Amino acid sequence: MNEEIKLYRNAKKTRSLLLYAISISILLAIALLYGIGIFDGIFKIKLSIASGAILLIMLVLTFKMLANVKDKSPLIQIDSNGFSGRTTPVAKAFGRIEWVDVTGLQLQKVGGDTLVVVTIDNTAKYDGRVSKFLWKMAYDEQTSKLNIMYSASEIDVDANRLYDLFVSHSKK
Repeated sequence: MNEEIKLYRNAKKTRSLLLYAISISILLAIALLYGIGIFDGIFKIKLSIASGAILLIMLVLTFKMLANVKDKSPLIQIDSNGFSGRTTPVAKAFGRIEWVDVTGLQLQKVGGDTLVVVTIDNTAKYDGRVSKFLWKMAYDEQTSKLNIMYSASEIDVDANRLYDLFVSHSKK
């Protein structure tokens, strides 16, 4: 039995995320304009730099999300041998993970999102797949394991159901 599950983008959730990102970008743009003195004529360097930098990051992420809206391929694929996902930058970069390397699964609240955290023991097998920056984000030095996170914020299921799917397939 090689049941494969493919989870696709939920248009309503994606639209909500886009509206949220655009709203934050507008607030950051107002803060930037205030920081450069448009409203009161006083230049505030720290506010200008901080709001400008965060605004730039938000705009890049928003445009990346807009570019991927029309993509109809699955965001997460799970089968009896392994899984892959594109819901976080780290998960996308690591690509396919095999169940034999998974040592733990848990739900973790990060900011306003609940993520499924997959712990991987065989780090040598996955070394070289990602940039040093993304490796450092996933690698836990205390345990010498990788923690790769998967989000349900853009797919058709919630975080608890995604976690249940991971758990049920990891036991096969």
